[in-house]
Amino acid sequence: MTNAPRSRVSHRIGAIAESATLAVDAKAKALKAAGRPVIGFGAGEPDFATPPAIVEAAIQAARDPKNHRYTPAAGLPELREAIAAKTARDSGLAVGAGHVLVTNGGKQAVYQAFATLLDPGDEVLLPAPFWTTYPEAIALAGGIPVQVDTDESSGFQVAVAQLEAARTPRTKALLFCSPSNPTGAVYPRELVEAIGRWAVEHGVWVVTDEIYEHLVYGDAIFSSMPVVVPELVDTCVVVNGVAKTYAMTGWRVGWMIGPLDVIKAATNLQSHLTSNVANVSQRAALAAVSGDLSAVAMMREAFDRRRHTMVRMLGEIPGVSCIEPQGAFYAYPSVKAILGLELRGRRPTSSAELAELVLEEAEVAVVPGEAFGTPGYFRLSYALGDDDLVEGVHRLGKLFSEAQ
Repeated sequence: MTNAPRSRVSHRIGAIAESATLAVDAKAKALKAAGRPVIGFGAGEPDFATPPAIVEAAIQAARDPKNHRYTPAAGLPELREAIAAKTARDSGLAVGAGHVLVTNGGKQAVYQAFATLLDPGDEVLLPAPFWTTYPEAIALAGGIPVQVDTDESSGFQVAVAQLEAARTPRTKALLFCSPSNPTGAVYPRELVEAIGRWAVEHGVWVVTDEIYEHLVYGDAIFSSMPVVVPELVDTCVVVNGVAKTYAMTGWRVGWMIGPLDVIKAATNLQSHLTSNVANVSQRAALAAVSGDLSAVAMMREAFDRRRHTMVRMLGEIPGVSCIEPQGAFYAYPSVKAILGLELRGRRPTSSAELAELVLEEAEVAVVPGEAFGTPGYFRLSYALGDDDLVEGVHRLGKLFSEAQ
């Protein structure tokens, strides 16, 4: 009797899908390096440099031997204090430093939040479209992501009735993200409050991602759920970071804020997983969160201009429709009317197939809606230079004009 060959990769890790957004960005950069004039709308990162004062703080930190050693796994005490102060200043949530855990970027904060909260079989309500990492982090923790679909008719905002219809005895948590990646939706305060009160009433934890808190446009206003519904504080985890506000995606500093017992447990996990975040990055983050918000104000002005340009140009392409995003730096146009039409001798039937065709034929990189749980859409980041933005959308329109 022979034993069946064992898998070389565990089922748990083998089931993880590659990050679609990073995969698209990597492919675009590889083609560009090979001499192709590819314009990439894939990556969610500001195209601005990290502000000079933050970089200078990192340079000085690198010269100081105390930053060459291990520091507390939960983060530098002064950075945890500064994050608590910044949170009170920016969102109105008042917490002590002990409620803060500094992580290697927002992704680690998301992963550790679910790893800390979930037992196998626990369900997490996940409004769609959603950031591609959320369901993978939930599944890695043994949880079950329960998709709750939204569309343009609601401005991609989930309703309390939808959440209640999806709730079961196994529902442990809700993932909430406003401003949203990938749609740019910003929930109004009254809906944030209604969802928060529903969560409190039914004992549902909320993991709320506030990474885009400062990137809102027009009349939209960011509202932090545990501030709007103070009764939620003891069953809420806030994840955030310096990446988007300060153009620091590569520095890898995020954080989670939550009840003391949850933060202590997550710190124990991090002590074995990564130990402390790189000290030089922490010192840079300290300079960032302790400073003013002038850098993000400048970026927001540029993003707002690009937002209007992108939405206008997308709206001029036959077969494409796009509601105006209110936050973050993404547009999420529908390309459903293009699917099934003939284009350059091919007939794409999914947004994933259409995205491949767009990259090959128009040399434009976009992320298909399948990555966010809602096929039939593209996510286009407008965190890139104005000229590239115009040229990229122009190429898209020129290609789609051939569809028949």
